[in-house]
Amino acid sequence: MKYWLILLLTGCMQTGYAQRTGMVRMTDDRLYDKIKGGWAGQTIGVTFGGPVEFRYCGTFIQDYQPLAWSDSSLRTAMTYWPGLYDDIYMDLTFVDVLERVGLDAPVDSFAQAFAHAGYDLWHANQAARYNILHGIRAPMSGQWQHSPHADDIDYQIESDFAGLMNPGMPNSASAVSDKVGHIMNYGDGWYGGVFIGAMYTEAFLSDDIEHITTEALKTVPAQSDFYKCMADVMRWHRQYPGDWKATWMELQKKWSEDVGCPDGVFAPFDIDAKINAAYVLVGLLYGEKDFSKTLEIAARCGQDADCNPSSAGGILGAVLGYGGIPEHWKRGLKDIEDMPFKYTDISLNKVYATSFKHAKAMIVRNGGRAGHQDVEIAVQAPVPVRMEKSFDGLYPTGKKELNKDIHPEISFDFEGRGFVLRGAAERRNGTTEGVIRAEIYIDGVKTETAEFPTAFHDRRHDLFWNYGLTRGKHTVRIVVLDPAADHVLRAWEVIGYELFNKAK
Repeated sequence: MKYWLILLLTGCMQTGYAQRTGMVRMTDDRLYDKIKGGWAGQTIGVTFGGPVEFRYCGTFIQDYQPLAWSDSSLRTAMTYWPGLYDDIYMDLTFVDVLERVGLDAPVDSFAQAFAHAGYDLWHANQAARYNILHGIRAPMSGQWQHSPHADDIDYQIESDFAGLMNPGMPNSASAVSDKVGHIMNYGDGWYGGVFIGAMYTEAFLSDDIEHITTEALKTVPAQSDFYKCMADVMRWHRQYPGDWKATWMELQKKWSEDVGCPDGVFAPFDIDAKINAAYVLVGLLYGEKDFSKTLEIAARCGQDADCNPSSAGGILGAVLGYGGIPEHWKRGLKDIEDMPFKYTDISLNKVYATSFKHAKAMIVRNGGRAGHQDVEIAVQAPVPVRMEKSFDGLYPTGKKELNKDIHPEISFDFEGRGFVLRGAAERRNGTTEGVIRAEIYIDGVKTETAEFPTAFHDRRHDLFWNYGLTRGKHTVRIVVLDPAADHVLRAWEVIGYELFNKAK
């Protein structure tokens, strides 16, 4: 009897993998256990890596340094460190929209929900929040001309929900990611979410990690840098099968440059989706289905060392199922499963049930069947999403420190085709929050007037940027329109960009 038919009749998908087309049967209990394992795994992973998040940039965490885990780790973080769970509460925001508005919720429902939510955000998420609050709607809110953070990790760490609600259906997950992921990301930043989401979908069909990652990567265009980086990890894993640090070194040599995010240009800090997705992949491949080993390696790779074990732990949690996660890692989990994540009214127990309901609905709408005790999934062969590229041909050429208040104006020169001016709006002397307005002139021509809230929640992540200038020397002048002693716009540094080809 053919293997896929055995799967269809028995629902046994503990080992091996399903054929790429046809119907695959799974009991409701097994489906629920895998969804539950995915949510629990990512919660465990982000909590485990939290203490070392971005504390090891450009280096890995040595073996002799212990990474702690205890019965109280989850409760302590949930109670005293709620901002740690930005990847979870963003996920939950999108799950909540699907529950309230429906599976066909328009993109604006997702965009407005997180833009107005009470939690703090960073990087691509914050850039998108500012854009949405100032009238730049999705998908332009995540496009690289409107956000220097378009290639950052943000949607990559928030795409879990899309995969968990589309078991065995990577193309359906990609469609969700197309809608939601472009709110805050573009190009390689978007592909990170497509890839992670697809790995979740494959985790319902197979327990072969190499097969899962290979199939999931088929959702990403082969000509993209993201694809090339992941393919390199897979190749180096075969070349150095017992040495994850050798693969880490190869990644450092070839893929550790951050071109987009201004915080990471000419700095060890790297929140780019590619390098961090590579660390997720290193953890999964070298972890060999061992939950402890997977989380340890993903965290020890450094950089975004909480989000990366979160992604790896969630995917492996879906592979193993909740019941398959070792008890050591579930220590204290039951204590927090009814605790809503801060800024939400959703707990783990609530999202287990909600994602299960969404998954059954998506199975039906994609040609499958949902019975009283089992489902039949119409398995999808992965298809690549469209090709897009951020910062095409642009590379940073220099960074100049300014470190001065714009009061009432400043000017600076640079040479190149683009620039990013980093800085912040600040309130002083204990005054209330406010909004500073400023305009920018490039070579004597006003190109933008912008608002700069001093409130961290509403801030503009970078002051000004422009990537579409002609080659040559340019003069930039920033003028504050309503200068005041208590609200100050401060310029930190300017990064210049030039256009040239740099083959990987």
